[in-house]
Amino acid sequence: MDEPAPPLPGFRFLPGHFDRTVQSDLVAAVIEAAATAPFWRPSMPRTGQPLSVKMTNFGPLGWVTDQARGYRYEPAHPETGAPWPPLPTALLDLWTAVSGYPAPPEACLVNWYAPGSRMGLHVDSDEAATDAAVVSVSLGDKARFRIGGTTRRGKTASMVLSSGDVVVLGGASRRSYHGVDRIYPGTSTLLPETVFPGGGRINLTMRRVTPA
Repeated sequence: MDEPAPPLPGFRFLPGHFDRTVQSDLVAAVIEAAATAPFWRPSMPRTGQPLSVKMTNFGPLGWVTDQARGYRYEPAHPETGAPWPPLPTALLDLWTAVSGYPAPPEACLVNWYAPGSRMGLHVDSDEAATDAAVVSVSLGDKARFRIGGTTRRGKTASMVLSSGDVVVLGGASRRSYHGVDRIYPGTSTLLPETVFPGGGRINLTMRRVTPA
């Protein structure tokens, strides 16, 4: 039987979940965090090809990748050796409200998509807590998000995510391939140009790494 068209059960889209004030507070938290955990450009395993996004993390663990050791979670920034800054309260409250998981998130990836950045189809599979949802927040410019099924070559669907939108990948959709096709530059004034040249999009992705 053919796999059903995406998104799979457990996918939730919460448009405009955060208002402009909370969005601004989250951006301020990202800027503050970057003072001790600066954005850097990770690289792919094996090839060493740099990702098109820059990233940092909140939480006791942070997702990192490089050519030598590949995808993994680490308790400290790969360049500074400093621990990751704590998750903002607004993100912890969001997790409690929508994840349905009995333990808090351990990592929050902070990806900065400058204009021209993208993210190919992938599955979040580096976590032992595969029963925990992935909760994602969009800030800044609109992005075209693509989601498929549990095979890379399966059917996909796309949708435009705006600043303040929340996406939850839970249940069967937790194993869905997903990615970002493109950013729509100039569709938001949320990110200050002095910190994020050209604007772009911040994506905050909370994950539980170890089982509850």
